[in-house]
Amino acid sequence: MAADQIADLPALLATASEILDAAIPRYIEGIGAPSAVMKGRNDFATELDLELERTISGQLEHRTGIKVHGEEFGGPQLTSGTAWVLDPIDGTFNYSQGHPLAGMLLALVHDGVPLLGLTWLPILGQRYAASTDGPVLLNDEPMPRLPQSKLAEAMIGFGAFNVDSDGRIPGRFRFDLLGPLSSLSSRVRMHGSTGIDLAFTAAGILGGAIVFGHHPWDNAAGVALVRAAGGVVTDLAGDPWTITSGSVLAAAPGVHEELLDMINAVNDTDSEG
Repeated sequence: MAADQIADLPALLATASEILDAAIPRYIEGIGAPSAVMKGRNDFATELDLELERTISGQLEHRTGIKVHGEEFGGPQLTSGTAWVLDPIDGTFNYSQGHPLAGMLLALVHDGVPLLGLTWLPILGQRYAASTDGPVLLNDEPMPRLPQSKLAEAMIGFGAFNVDSDGRIPGRFRFDLLGPLSSLSSRVRMHGSTGIDLAFTAAGILGGAIVFGHHPWDNAAGVALVRAAGGVVTDLAGDPWTITSGSVLAAAPGVHEELLDMINAVNDTDSEG
C-alpha cells in the first residue's frame, strides 16, 4: 500500500465512519440472532456476523482501496503493509442474547501499528473514533485525555473467565488475579466484550482493562482508542503491545503501573507454588 493512500487519515476515518453508520440499521435488526457457525467451545458466529463482514468489507475496499482482514473470513497478514481489521459483531454471545453490550470494531493498521480505531455501540447510541494522536471522539465530540489516576478509585474491566479453561492464559491464573484485583479496586466488571472494555477505558469510564485474548480484530481498535486518549497499553507482561501480542493491559496513567505490579506479584506467587 503506497504511503499516500494512508496520508489523509481524517478522510479515511470519515469514510470508515460513514460505512459503519450505514450498517447500524441491519445490526440492530439482527439483535438476538442465533448461532450459525460454531468456531470452538463457547465460540460461534451468527449469520449477521457473516453478512455484516461481507457488506462492510466490500464497502471499505471499494471506497478506500485498502484490503480488509475480518474475523470471519480472514484477509491480508497484518505485521506489514496496510489493512483494515474488522470485527463485525464483538460480544457475539451478548448480541445473540439481546444484551446491549456488543458492537462493531474497526481499525486501520499499518505495519502492525493501529492508526485508526472505531468502536460502534449501536444499541447504546455511542460511536467512539480516533486516530492515534487523538483526541478520541464520542459521537463526533472530542473527549478529554485521561488524567493520572489510582487503582483504588477505578473500575476495571476483566476479560473472559472460566476457572476450568486451559490454554495460553489458564483459567486458574485468571482466578488468581481476581482476589487481589477485587481487594485493590473493589470494582471489577465483566462486560463480555473486549471492544466495550477498551472503549470505556479510553473514555475514562473504566480505569483500565485486562484482556486475555490475542485476536487483532478484538484488540486493535480499542488499543488505538486508549493510546489516543493518553492511556498506557502493553501486554500482561508489561511489554509494549503489538499486533502479535497475546494479551492487552490498557489503563489510565498510574492505574496501569498498579495493575502491572499486581499481575507481576500474582505471577511470582504462582511460580513459587
